[in-house]
Amino acid sequence: MLILALDSTAIAASVALCDDEKMLANYTINLGNTHSETLLPMVEAVMRAARITASDIDLFAVSEGPGSFTGVRIGVSTVKGLAFGKDKPCVGVSTLEALAYNLIGFDGIACPVMNARRSQVYTALFDVNAKDTPRRLTPDRAIAIAELESELLMQVRPVYLSGDGYDITRAGFSRFTAAETPAVLIPQNAYSVAMCALKQYKEGARRTDTELVPTYLRLSQAERERAEKEKNSIEI
Repeated sequence: MLILALDSTAIAASVALCDDEKMLANYTINLGNTHSETLLPMVEAVMRAARITASDIDLFAVSEGPGSFTGVRIGVSTVKGLAFGKDKPCVGVSTLEALAYNLIGFDGIACPVMNARRSQVYTALFDVNAKDTPRRLTPDRAIAIAELESELLMQVRPVYLSGDGYDITRAGFSRFTAAETPAVLIPQNAYSVAMCALKQYKEGARRTDTELVPTYLRLSQAERERAEKEKNSIEI
C-alpha cells in the first residue's frame, strides 16, 4: 500500500512516501518557509523521484492538528486537493500522536508540545516503549505550561518532549526537568504521520477527501478577538 503523508502544522514541513511500513522517501524542511509556497512542490518532488502520480497513492494521510491554524489548513487542504475525485481513503492524524510516534524506542512518557501562544501548549501524554506504538494516556488539549509542569511532577518515569513547543516548554519549567530528546526527533516527521495513519486504517478508520477537516482545539486569535468585541458590545 502506497501512503503519502504530509505534516505542515508548525515551522517544519514534512512529506513522506511509504510502502506500508517501508519508507521510500522523506522530505523535511525546517527553515520557517511559507508552507503555502513549499508544501506542494515538496509533494511533487517526492512523487517525481518515485516516478508516480497522485493516482497511484492508495492512502492519503495528513496531520490534521492541533498546531498553527494556517499550517493545519494548508496541510489538510493540500491532501484534499490531491485526493479529490480519486475515490481513495484519507486519514487525519493528531499532530501530537505523530510526534509521540517519533519517540518509539524510548521507555517512558512521550509529551509532545505544540506552541499555542499565551504561555500555553497543545499537549497530550503517551506511554512509549521499544515494542509497541504509543499508548494514549490523555486527550489532546491546550493547557498552560505551568499546569503541564504540575502534571509531569507526578510522573515517575522519564518524560521526553517533542514538537515546536520544546524550547519554550523547557524554559517555562522551574521545578521539573524533562529527559533530553535528540534534536532529529523534535520536529514533526511525516513518516510518523504515515505510520499512525496506517495503524488507524487497519483498525477501520478512513474518510473521503470531503470528510477530512482540520482540528484546532480552540478558536483562532481573530475569532477570539471578535468574540471579545461582541461580548463587550453586549455588556455596554
